[in-house]
Amino acid sequence: MTYALTAPPLAEALTLADVKVHLRLDGNEEDALLTSLIRVAREHLERVTGLCLMTQGWRLYLDSVPEEGGIQIAKGPVQAIEGVTLYDASGEEVSLPLTGHMLDGNARPARLVLNQNVNFGRAINGIEIDFSAGFGESGADVPDVLKRAMLMHVAQMFAFRGAVAVADQPADIPAGYDRLIAPFLMRRL
Repeated sequence: MTYALTAPPLAEALTLADVKVHLRLDGNEEDALLTSLIRVAREHLERVTGLCLMTQGWRLYLDSVPEEGGIQIAKGPVQAIEGVTLYDASGEEVSLPLTGHMLDGNARPARLVLNQNVNFGRAINGIEIDFSAGFGESGADVPDVLKRAMLMHVAQMFAFRGAVAVADQPADIPAGYDRLIAPFLMRRL
């Protein structure tokens, strides 16, 4: 099971103005740095939780459909399935119609049940599922508790700005961050 980003988010969950108010900054000397720290904080939060904060496109590569028939999609919340493509043993592409599939996009992990039995394909990455995921197009759609965690994280990284390069962030996670994001973590048994 491999995921590839096909369409990055068009906006961030936090605006530069949100971060500047949180940090009590007035000038624009640090705007470029803050913009990059916002992106780093979002990417870190998405990696840790498996969530997509802003709407973005993804492709899931599978070798086969699980025997029980349901496909779990760890990224979420899944908004829509955009396409399902199979590759036969000779590498020829076969697109499945999207009608009749059942998607539970809000489950963690999301579940997709195909409307037909799929039991052929090449041995490696023989099934591709394109989907969109995220809370929405605007930061207003993202839960406030996640934005609060991001603000704390940006502030922590901003405090380390002289000691740790942006490329090496996150260098540290602020106290309380884990408690804020805990309800959004996927628990595995």
